[in-house]
Amino acid sequence: MKANHLFPSQCFLGEGPYWHSERGSFYWVDIENGKLFEHQLATGSTRNWNFSDRLTVVLEGQNHKLILGIGRKLARFDPKTEELEWISEVEHDLELHRFNDGKVDPAGRIWIGTLSTKFTQGAGSLYRIGTDLAPSKMLSDLTISNGMAWTEDNRTFYFIDSPTQQINEFDYDLESGEIRFRRLAVEVPKSLGTPDGMCIDREGMLWVAHYGGSGVYRWNPNSGQLLEKIEVPVPHVTSCCFGGENLDHLLITTAQENLSPEDLIKYHISGDVFLVKTEAKGYLPHKALV
Repeated sequence: MKANHLFPSQCFLGEGPYWHSERGSFYWVDIENGKLFEHQLATGSTRNWNFSDRLTVVLEGQNHKLILGIGRKLARFDPKTEELEWISEVEHDLELHRFNDGKVDPAGRIWIGTLSTKFTQGAGSLYRIGTDLAPSKMLSDLTISNGMAWTEDNRTFYFIDSPTQQINEFDYDLESGEIRFRRLAVEVPKSLGTPDGMCIDREGMLWVAHYGGSGVYRWNPNSGQLLEKIEVPVPHVTSCCFGGENLDHLLITTAQENLSPEDLIKYHISGDVFLVKTEAKGYLPHKALV
C-alpha cells in the first residue's frame, strides 16, 4: 500500500498529527519552525499559525480550545480568536529541553514527553498532567520520548523511546493513571528505521511511523510480528493518526531534518503530509479535561 501526497507543508520536522472531528480537520505541527497547520479534509483548504518557540504537540481541550505543547510549556489556544493562555510547565530549569510527543489518555489526562535538544541519552522524561495541571513524572531516563497508545479496554499502554528500537507494554490503571512495565511488545530491526510516532487501530494493532524507514509499519503487539507497510516516498516518516468521517484515513507526517542537500533534491517532498485510506479503522482521540 502506498500513501498519497496530500499537502506541501515543507516542514523541517513535521509531527503531531491530530484529527479534530468537530472541525473535520487534520492538524499537525512543524516543531522547529513553531508552525501549526490545519487542513480541512472536505474542502482541501489549509491554514497555519506561527509561534515564537518550538511547537511540538496539538491536542484537543475543552470549550473548543486546542492544547499546544510549546517549548516546555502547555497552553490553551483558541483558533478563532488566536488567544493563547499558558497553563503548565515542566523542567523550567533545563533550557536545552523541550516537549516531544504527547497524547490524551482515556481519562482526559495529558501525557507528554521531554527530550534534550542535544539528544542526550537518558535526559528525557514522560509526564502525566491532569486537571490540577501539576505534572507527575511517570518515566525517566528517556532519550527521545515518542509514540503512545492505549488499548480499547483501558488496561494497556504502549510507549516508544525511539533509540531503544522498542515498543514497550505497560499495565495501565484508568482510575489512578498509574502504569507498570509489563513486557517488551515489539523490537524494531534497525534496517527498518527507528520507531517514532504511533497510533492504534480497532483490532489492537499498532501503526508506527519509522524515521529513516520510508513508511508506516503495522505491528502486532501480541506477537511482535510485522503485518504490513504503507510506503511513503520520503526517508523520514515521523508520525500518523487516523481520521476522516469513518476513521479509516491515515494522515502521515514527515521531516526534512538530517537529509543532505542531495537528499533534499531527490526527496523534495520531504516535510509534506500524506494520506492513505486503510481497511483498518482507528478511534477518535480523547479530549483533555483541562
